[in-house]
Amino acid sequence: MTELAPTDLWDEVVGQQEAVTRLQAAVDSPVHAYLLVGPEGSGTREAARAFAADLLSHELDQVESERARHLAGAEAHPAMIVVERDGASIDAKQSREVVRQSSLSPSEGQRQVFVLVDFHLVGDAAAILLKSIEEPPPSTVFVILAEELPPHLATIASRCVQIDFAAVPMQVLRDRLVFEGISPEVAEQAAQAAGGSLYRGRLLARDPAVGARRDAWYRAPAQLDGTGATACALADELLAMIDGVMEPLQQQQAEELAAYQDTFELAGVKLLKGDLKKMEDRHKREQRRVRTDELRSGLAVLLWQYRDAAARDSGVGSSAAADFLTAADEVQALCANLVFNPRESLALQALFMSLPRLSAQL
Repeated sequence: MTELAPTDLWDEVVGQQEAVTRLQAAVDSPVHAYLLVGPEGSGTREAARAFAADLLSHELDQVESERARHLAGAEAHPAMIVVERDGASIDAKQSREVVRQSSLSPSEGQRQVFVLVDFHLVGDAAAILLKSIEEPPPSTVFVILAEELPPHLATIASRCVQIDFAAVPMQVLRDRLVFEGISPEVAEQAAQAAGGSLYRGRLLARDPAVGARRDAWYRAPAQLDGTGATACALADELLAMIDGVMEPLQQQQAEELAAYQDTFELAGVKLLKGDLKKMEDRHKREQRRVRTDELRSGLAVLLWQYRDAAARDSGVGSSAAADFLTAADEVQALCANLVFNPRESLALQALFMSLPRLSAQL
């Protein structure tokens, strides 16, 4: 077997030193469950990989330790069970399987780590998992990832060590992109549009059309005229530009898949069809998330413009400021409702039909 090169998975957790320090300090004597809370792209999943790698490689010799770390870094270690939602959330069937598996002995080594992804979407199935999370066998550690803590997760949260992650600061994100070889100008633009997500920042840094998309959203309010034809054409144009981000994403995912396959080969582990299916399903979820994030980013540009227009006109004594505030509320409502996956084209057309025209911003 080819010798595995040393790897530092913690290096992928950017701008979260306090969280990293707490998790690293827990490796020698971990408790039963950790809850990592932070927005997408803040590093919670990367931290879960690094923490699992440390736990599963603990007290192994150098060769076995590196093998364990590489496999955990690819979420491919036999004793690292990553649970992702099949549909809108982790459902009851998946939860019962977690309960069953977590009660068993580790398939390899002395410890097993369950990583539960997107737990803020778990819904009613959380009750099924409660007992297993609060009292697992000594060999089982849960690492739970959530973007937020809705009220129905309060009981589970109280049974875990909670570690908070913040959005990556823009300057930290920019500096990391430059460190990775991105030009300062491109890194600055990508960091500004990334919304505190390193994943999104890396993607946008590879996308030459990011500036053109931003400019198109800035110009949109000046093109509105209240007609359905204009609203339809503008919505189609902006959604087509969003489709353009899929090309760099698919390239990035192809590279990730190749690295995933290499990890199995170098570690001497057989890659099963089920492993590939999990990766393909995750990539499909990422594509949906990236598309939604791009649409939210564009809507945020509109929201800022209408709020700015309302502030400028607030002392004029006309109804313009109230109209602009109403428009801002409509933009914000569509942005919030994207989580329910409305038909994007029709929703955007309806929004553009209702928004007042603004003077050119560019």
